Amino acid sequence: MEIDYHKLEELDIKNDGTKKQFCPKCHADRTNKRDKSLSVDWNSCIAHCHHCGASFFFGKTEKIGHQPTKTQPMKQESRTYQKPPRLTNAEPLDENMKRWFSDRGIPAEVTEAEGIIKVCRKMPQTGQVEKCIVFPYTVEGELVNRKYRDGAKNFMLETGARLVPWRIDHIRHTPECIITEGEMDALSFLVAGRDEVISVPNGAQKNLTFLDDFIETHLENKTRIYIAADTDAKGLELRNELVRRFGEEKCRIVTYGEGCKDANELLQLGGVEAVRKSLEEAQEVPLEGVFTAGDVKSELEILFEKGLQQGATLDMGDLDYLLSVETGRLMVVTGIPGDGKSEFLDEMAVRLSLRYGWRCAWFSPENFPVTLHHPKLMEKLIGKRFKKGTMTPMEFEAAVGYLTRNFFDILPEEGYRVDTILEKAEALVRRKGIRVFILDPYNCLEHQMPSGQSETQYISEFLERLRSFAHRRQVLVILAAHPTKMKKDPVSGRFPVPTMYDISGSAAFFNKADFGIAIERDRTQGVTRVHVQKVKFRHLGQPGVSSFRYNQYNGRFVNFKEGGTPDIPDGPVNWDNTCWITKNEECRMKRLFSD
Repeated sequence: MEIDYHKLEELDIKNDGTKKQFCPKCHADRTNKRDKSLSVDWNSCIAHCHHCGASFFFGKTEKIGHQPTKTQPMKQESRTYQKPPRLTNAEPLDENMKRWFSDRGIPAEVTEAEGIIKVCRKMPQTGQVEKCIVFPYTVEGELVNRKYRDGAKNFMLETGARLVPWRIDHIRHTPECIITEGEMDALSFLVAGRDEVISVPNGAQKNLTFLDDFIETHLENKTRIYIAADTDAKGLELRNELVRRFGEEKCRIVTYGEGCKDANELLQLGGVEAVRKSLEEAQEVPLEGVFTAGDVKSELEILFEKGLQQGATLDMGDLDYLLSVETGRLMVVTGIPGDGKSEFLDEMAVRLSLRYGWRCAWFSPENFPVTLHHPKLMEKLIGKRFKKGTMTPMEFEAAVGYLTRNFFDILPEEGYRVDTILEKAEALVRRKGIRVFILDPYNCLEHQMPSGQSETQYISEFLERLRSFAHRRQVLVILAAHPTKMKKDPVSGRFPVPTMYDISGSAAFFNKADFGIAIERDRTQGVTRVHVQKVKFRHLGQPGVSSFRYNQYNGRFVNFKEGGTPDIPDGPVNWDNTCWITKNEECRMKRLFSD
């Protein structure tokens, strides 16, 4: 590994070949000033502090090839799926089923051409054997899944089979495509003469990971994508997520007129011409930054009925009352170096991923190489120390699989310019659907300040770019930034809790942020405090402080109640060493069958 001597200078690591040095992060705070806690490996260009846990990478970044360049295809994870079982009782649609389709405007020749059949099978929703319509799902002509629909509108896909869009083969080489919320809507466009139509496999869901394998091959080449989702709340969520993934410039929004919520209702009420006309009149996504009440009427109606809703919470005790987050927002996180900002951001990302399926991307040179970052994430996921004999091989494989599917690290070979980093993040929105983007820390970016521009003006414009990216791509952007050098209180010997106004360069760090938090590590009390200093919208939280103990065994933060005075003892600490991946899968299956 080739050494980057410029990085060595920036990190304040001596270029003298010594293997034990003072840690640039924690040495200033150490009581034992003689302890050289930083181990430097000059072969791998990695330095690690055995006191504060900080790791540093000082190798040439162009030697790291784990992140795809523009000319490299994004590497896909190899996954194993179960093949759909062979059906022994499959039959053509009976007359009642044909009449049911015909009443909804779908003639028999269309259902036959699409391979739709009848099967009797046990449905989990009823616990009984039901007569079902079966929609076959194929990829390159091979059957990969089936969807069963009974007379009570209960649905089921094959367990463990590959989840793909219905009719995905039909849009591979077309310049346009139509995406619907269900097979019946897709069939309606087929009847209207449009073969380049697909349906999402599991209704209106925000989780579109089933598209990942087809972005480059089937969808990135499209000049226009018609989004024909339902007009209810779930349909709007699906529509917005599809627009977020594919970009406003490509998408057209299909509407159905008064009294119709989907394409099949429009076919029944207005016939084939009405369905064709809905495509001809499909509207562009409203011009960014220009809105009328009519543009957001559907969203306003939902808000009027349900009121302002709390955002995504972290399941971290009383912190959930102070902070809930939304995509499309900018969060600024500060704290004295070594107080655990990165560690807390890792836990936020893990929890948001497990609770809501939000995928996350990092630009975090301080966490490279990833062979040092990923073990910390794996400990949080599994609940055990990353060590052979403690974490089992099966748990290791489960954690690697989860990280591969949901977390992405950005370290461009082209350098750390802001434009380059945001370009990579844009690509990950399209290809992987990330919803969280962490930049940690601000000072590791390569800032190119125009001649004649002040630092304050530059920072304000930079933060505005992050806010614009967050809003346009509906991503929660989290920026970690160090404060200026803080002075210890001469009496207590402790540093004050920094605010966003203490970040070097500009008050814009406070003014531009939707959320602002500071991480404080009180080493005398063994407490990490999360200071919520700004929440722009009151339905999402309020300023306050939440206290945590750090679980050395697995790197998790455990919420507890501080007593406040010697007379009032601290509340109990409930250490959690359970496997979050297993627990999350159990919850997911319960939700699946309850739906």
